[in-house]
Amino acid sequence: MKSDHAIPPAGMSRHLVPPAPPRRMTSASSTSSSPPAVPAPPRPQRRYLTPPAVPARPSNLPQAQSNSWSFFRDANLVLLVLVGCALLGMAYLFLGGRERVTIRIDDQETTIWTRQQTVRDALVEAGIPWNEQDLIRPPLSAALPRDGNITIRLATPIVVTADGAVMERRTQATTIQKVLEENNITLKPQDQVFLDGRLTRADASLPRYAASAGEPASFSSQNGTLHISVTRALPITINDNGTISTLYTTENTLGTALARAGMQVYIGDSVTPELTTPVTTDATVFIRRSRPASITVDGRTIRTRTRAASIEALLAQEGVQLQGKDFAVPAPTDPIVDYVNVNVTRVREEFITETEQLAFQSKWLPNPDLELDQRVVAQVGEKGAKNRLFKSVFENGKLISTGLEREWIEKPPQDHIINYGTKVVLRDLTLPNGSVVQYWRKIRLLATAYAASTSGKAKDHPEYGRTRLGLQAGRGIVAVDPRVVSLGSKLFVPGYGEAVAGDTGGRVKGKRIDLGFPDDAIESWYRWVDVYLLAPAPSSSQINAVLADYPVERKK
Repeated sequence: MKSDHAIPPAGMSRHLVPPAPPRRMTSASSTSSSPPAVPAPPRPQRRYLTPPAVPARPSNLPQAQSNSWSFFRDANLVLLVLVGCALLGMAYLFLGGRERVTIRIDDQETTIWTRQQTVRDALVEAGIPWNEQDLIRPPLSAALPRDGNITIRLATPIVVTADGAVMERRTQATTIQKVLEENNITLKPQDQVFLDGRLTRADASLPRYAASAGEPASFSSQNGTLHISVTRALPITINDNGTISTLYTTENTLGTALARAGMQVYIGDSVTPELTTPVTTDATVFIRRSRPASITVDGRTIRTRTRAASIEALLAQEGVQLQGKDFAVPAPTDPIVDYVNVNVTRVREEFITETEQLAFQSKWLPNPDLELDQRVVAQVGEKGAKNRLFKSVFENGKLISTGLEREWIEKPPQDHIINYGTKVVLRDLTLPNGSVVQYWRKIRLLATAYAASTSGKAKDHPEYGRTRLGLQAGRGIVAVDPRVVSLGSKLFVPGYGEAVAGDTGGRVKGKRIDLGFPDDAIESWYRWVDVYLLAPAPSSSQINAVLADYPVERKK
């Protein structure tokens, strides 16, 4: 009933086709009282079984009997035509009405076969969810396109933070500028835009939203959401020795604002207010310069004025210290000259130890001393550790050289070993009628019910009511997963009775069993039961010692 194997119509392969009667041989010279010799009839065409040889028939048989033999021969030909039409009908019922649809989700593509009429119903049947902002062509309400192509462009999930507000959206925009325009956010000069915490340009393109095919509503790692934030620039008026300029900045203090703008302030310069003063709207900074000198150190140039006599004193004035293998050009002992530029190179070495976890392996080993379905953890798995030591040399923060110093296994991984039982033990089971039978295995299965009428085949279908093993569906025939219970096994189900595993089903997977009932007496079943596999037990090579672990029974 739940199998796709074809079963020949009852009675077809067992009928013998009557042989064609021999044709009377007549002759113009036939005047003798004895009948003339009759030749052997021609060999009949093969139908289903070869008919036995037919002795020659006397030529004086009545004409009516000859016509009856021709009738039986034509009946076989008609029967063969009917069987061919039945097979063509079965193929039409299976394939008729199904259309091929190609669904393209961004750069990924999948193909389905469906009988649905609209785009929405086809996506629902394929298990493909969507969001309101996703771009679907043709529209959801439209009929399936003739070319069978459906395209989905996923909307990108974003979080926009600007002017104290946080907005969560999904968008089809391709640039940050378009996202800001959609949310009525206007950028001013020197405003800064950050994408996922990194400074970027407003006209930068949005990264593609990386979702899996068939899961447009699911976010990827870190929720797949793009975070866009806008930091507003504030105007500052700078009076630098009488030169007035306006600076827009997003920095927090005046000192960092000047540094960001490339306006270096050194010890000896007079700055009002102090460099640590927070930036406010329309703030004014007054700078009075001293003697000119410059120091290039730590990726910046310090322009200052100084009364020092040597390079060493200048560096001390600015708080620049040479440590370890650091060096300066000119040398620290050289005298100060006007507009001197001192270049300080920072040299440092870094040693980094990286630890890599080594995964353990899980091993399942049979144990003949344990009964079936018994498991024992013989050894708990533990991860190992592998260490690597790297040395890097930097000058002014720039990597000059790096290399692996050494590596070693800090701790080897330990395998996770599980022993499972293979021992078959026969036990007695008392049935409700008082009889005692033996069983060799008890399995906890989720039991449901079915009948021929619920199998998805019409009553006029040739296989209606036929099971996978060719049995008649009904009480006493159950559907199982052959990986759990072998087909043909005898078993006992409490509340149902004895049965034969004679059928399979598309939804009968893992620890499930479908109990057969007549069409007019089907019962409602959906509960976990202990199923007993009755003796005799099959050979050990036919027993699956490790069963599937799904579905999982929820303990109350």
